[in-house]
Amino acid sequence: MATYWDPFAEMDRLVGSVAGTLSGAARGAATMPMDLFREGDHYVLAVDLPGVDPGTIDVSAEGRTLTVRAERTPRSGDAEWLVRERPAGTFARQLTLGRGLDLDRISASYADGVLSLTIPVAEEARPRRIEVTHAGTPRSIEPGAEQAAGQGSVEPATAG
Repeated sequence: MATYWDPFAEMDRLVGSVAGTLSGAARGAATMPMDLFREGDHYVLAVDLPGVDPGTIDVSAEGRTLTVRAERTPRSGDAEWLVRERPAGTFARQLTLGRGLDLDRISASYADGVLSLTIPVAEEARPRRIEVTHAGTPRSIEPGAEQAAGQGSVEPATAG
């Protein structure tokens, strides 16, 4: 078996390993990379979770905090590791969600190692068009419109 050794790559790996150990938050973020974008009337959160057992994925919303938790189990056995870069264990990410989202209608799916969450914008927070009327523009009222609106009838004044 031929062995290839690159001392610079090995130094990068060691420095990355030490930096990851010193900064647990950075290491956690690196093991659960994500994308977040808006598409129409909902947001999409895509979290990379390759090699994770779908049964270990837990998504919860408490207050305005969304938590994604998953577990990747280590390979068991008597393997002789040549390179071991895929971390194992429990991983978690938390996001604080802003107001105007419908947290009761969040949906989640897991396919091809990617967890996709769809977070709808709440109906009251969706943009809507408001009609503007111009001052001084005459407005016609159809006869009987006041009665239909429950405002009673208006009798014309007569001279007499």
